[in-house]
Amino acid sequence: MSIEKKVWLVSGFITLGLALVLFKLWIDLNHFDEDPTQLPDQASVDAYLQDLPDLPEYQVRTGIFIKSFSFTGASDVHVSGYIWQHYEDGVHDAIKPAAGEVGFTLPEAADAASGLIEEVYRIDQDGSELIGWYFEQTLRQTFDYTSYPFDHKTVWVRFWPGEFDVNVALIPDFSAYPATGPDDIFGIDNRIVMGTWERENTYFDYRLSDLDTTLGIGRNEYQTNLPELHYNFVIKRNFANAFIVHMIPLIVVTMLLFGAVMTVTRRPNLVDRHDFSTSTVIGTCSVLFFVILLAHVQLREGFAGSPVIYMESFFFLMYLMLLAVSVNTYFFAAEAVPSLWFIHYKDNLIPKAAFWPFVLLCMVIITAYNLSLKESPEQEVVIQAQN
Repeated sequence: MSIEKKVWLVSGFITLGLALVLFKLWIDLNHFDEDPTQLPDQASVDAYLQDLPDLPEYQVRTGIFIKSFSFTGASDVHVSGYIWQHYEDGVHDAIKPAAGEVGFTLPEAADAASGLIEEVYRIDQDGSELIGWYFEQTLRQTFDYTSYPFDHKTVWVRFWPGEFDVNVALIPDFSAYPATGPDDIFGIDNRIVMGTWERENTYFDYRLSDLDTTLGIGRNEYQTNLPELHYNFVIKRNFANAFIVHMIPLIVVTMLLFGAVMTVTRRPNLVDRHDFSTSTVIGTCSVLFFVILLAHVQLREGFAGSPVIYMESFFFLMYLMLLAVSVNTYFFAAEAVPSLWFIHYKDNLIPKAAFWPFVLLCMVIITAYNLSLKESPEQEVVIQAQN
């Protein structure tokens, strides 16, 4: 077997191995870890409230059902559905909202005036009154897009009690759902239109408010350490859509660039057959550069204000490859630097054989780095702080 065949055989095995590693990393990157703060039942709620410095004077059972949602921007999500609360006779008389009033606040509503919260039913039950509201609100939240297109979004509805001068804790109305375990999906319409997203999980949890003020009430520290009830629904992006829109053009451009590399030769019969010239290869790289640049701008416009995302790293890799191919072609044709033997060896054999292993190795390194950011405690703290 000739040296050329051995080099290409080694290149093929390395390429196949790196492709398998990349596929495994993609699977890990697309995996969602459950939030340990989930509240699956009433016992977990009681345990959480018992650990608070100040016990709430009132506990109001609160439930939610999501009918629709849609992203209206990088940080805005429009949500509609129903919210209900139970007010027990003789227990909640002092805080029960009158007709036309609302027993909760959605603090993240981007424009409460343009939103809608209206009472739709008020039903007397055994020893309590059930009040339900229909709502449509645009909620402003911070989302992490750095893992796009393998990103998961936790969209939450954040509740504050309607009364601030008393210690009120809103607790999940678990009895209104068939199942609320860690793996159960509840509180969201099964026929909801998800678009490019897929449902992953739903759950309730508490997060202490980060208010640095008592809102002028000054009664105690309960206002600055308010247990905020959150209803969370986790969604993941449909990878196929993003792959078709962004990855396939990158793969096609990479193949065309590899084809340009393969035309680099000094053998007279191949020069005539491939019509090889330095200007032709560099011209091809220039055309491909503008193709990649336009696709990159289109991707960047969808995530304005966000840090560099995972998919964007591949565009930077393509810029590097376009420059490397142009430089390699120039040095090979000019023979200006004879010491660069790896370029001239066997008619540019090493750069040709190393093309795909190098591209896939860079993709593996980029993916492994993003996976490490996803799993690092520091990244989780930053994301939680943003939320």
